[in-house]
Amino acid sequence: MIVRVNFARLSSGLLIAGLVSGGLAGADPAQRLETTSAQAASAEAPTASSATAAVRVVAQRVSRRLGLPPREPMSAAERSAYFAELRELYQRPSAEWPAPTLDAEVEHRELGLLPPMEHPAANPPDAEKAALGKLLFYDPRLSGSGQIACASCHDPDLGWGDGRTVSFGHNRRELARNAPSVLNSGYRTTMFWDGRAPSLEQQAKDVLANADEMHSGDELFIGRLAGIPGYVDQFRKVFGIEQPTIEEVALALAAFERTVVSSQTRFDSFVKGNYRKLSDEELSGLHLFRTDARCLNCHNGPVMTDDKFHNIGLSMYGRPFEDLGRFKQTGLAEDVGAFRTPSLRDITRTEPYMHNGLFDMDEVLRLYNAGMPSDGLRTSSLNADAPRPIKSPLVKPLGLNEQDLGDLAAFLATLSEPHRRFRPPQLPKGL
Repeated sequence: MIVRVNFARLSSGLLIAGLVSGGLAGADPAQRLETTSAQAASAEAPTASSATAAVRVVAQRVSRRLGLPPREPMSAAERSAYFAELRELYQRPSAEWPAPTLDAEVEHRELGLLPPMEHPAANPPDAEKAALGKLLFYDPRLSGSGQIACASCHDPDLGWGDGRTVSFGHNRRELARNAPSVLNSGYRTTMFWDGRAPSLEQQAKDVLANADEMHSGDELFIGRLAGIPGYVDQFRKVFGIEQPTIEEVALALAAFERTVVSSQTRFDSFVKGNYRKLSDEELSGLHLFRTDARCLNCHNGPVMTDDKFHNIGLSMYGRPFEDLGRFKQTGLAEDVGAFRTPSLRDITRTEPYMHNGLFDMDEVLRLYNAGMPSDGLRTSSLNADAPRPIKSPLVKPLGLNEQDLGDLAAFLATLSEPHRRFRPPQLPKGL
């Protein structure tokens, strides 16, 4: 039996969800809930509440099909005793916490505090270089249109993302993916959802030169930045050059981005020994995160990511808006539909989620609880060379109940820092 969720994006960019049961003896195709592309194109866009309700229905039906109904909730007395036991287990250094639930191939990397930032030898830390990078980060004059800055898609008031499903690029062109947060990006080993850039420096150059994004390059920098006295002085001081190129711009941007690091969260305070920083429900969520919810398999270590690539069933393989993820970079069959594991630090400030930006927190938790969708027996009409994606074996139905999901959401909220106001810098005058 194959059970999968069929997602088709509507013309509005929202999502319509339907449960598709394939390979069921005696199944009546007329009764299937599959939404075709033609139907999607003419359907009325659902509201946010109806989309959430649809995901809940789909997740519940998938769980029932797979034989994993939600486990029985605890009574009030059972919860009280459970919370007391968790306090005993977790009010100690993290090295002494209970053993997590991990698959055999997964290395145990415990959650913890962020380490000092490391800098590449080719771009050592320098306060003046980072200050120049901050100016460039906010300056729309880096773009071909003169209207888009790095901060347009990576706004500190929006968790260093843009709060959109997918971002707008040059001439308001809608891009293909959700903008990842810049926060803590200096700790990551690859950049972009498909990992195509090995460093922040290369990521900056790729975005600047991309015709659909910043639509910029050396010719613009030489002709535009060289005409702004404030930049001329700073590039001369930092790099010893008169005419900036994309190389120096990328070095400065990356130097600034490595300063964009999370401040202390309530979870960090808990790890440091301030054990009352987590409520009973939040502590239960931490325990679930490390055990029955299986989150630690991929979201581990201080940055809460394994920095690997996994197919969790959201490639829309064989459907409109198909995105094969890492496969387009490597050509490897195991990378079809695989995307980089996002960090969960400051997760409540970076909604919407996933590479396509189509989900809120409740939807994500419910889909993971159901075991995520599967691409079934479809073939890709868009990429003939792409084999059918195989969902990661790390993703399995969980059978969690509403108490569990609520506790998980409560814990995830402790991973976000208090809101900080970032004032844009005063940009150099000229042009």
